[in-house]
Amino acid sequence: MLLDILTEPNPILRQKTKLMAVADLNMAPIKTLIADMLETMYQKDGVGLAAPQIGESVRICVISKKFNPLGDKKDLILINPIWEKMSILKVWDEEGCLSVPKIYGKVKRYRKIRVKALDESGRPIKFLTEGFPARVIQHEVDHLDGILFIDKAKDLHQIQESL
Repeated sequence: MLLDILTEPNPILRQKTKLMAVADLNMAPIKTLIADMLETMYQKDGVGLAAPQIGESVRICVISKKFNPLGDKKDLILINPIWEKMSILKVWDEEGCLSVPKIYGKVKRYRKIRVKALDESGRPIKFLTEGFPARVIQHEVDHLDGILFIDKAKDLHQIQESL
């Protein structure tokens, strides 16, 4: 089911989310939530989506299979994700967000990170990633901490819709 995406300013977008219990991951409402998040992400042309963006204050984010660093051509579901920098190198690049429509800006993020999370079945996963997938994961985990890209961006600008 296509979900509504919350846009700034909405207080849910600014809240730190609650950790998910492994036992909850096998419950039908959570499985439905994840499926609906994936459908919404693709319908809205996103590359990632975090639960707060659809009004759920839980630590779940989804990443498009196109940018799954695990290389298994499946959508990447991250439950309770955390990351740590694996290099001191940070890179500036342009970002946008479904929750801040038509606004873009340059954000400096770590180029290479290590991610630890649970998958949708509650199994631990750990992997290294770099480049654009690392940027997407850092952006989505920021959402889980109540941070929007506009809080970190410079050169913010609005784009006009083309006809």
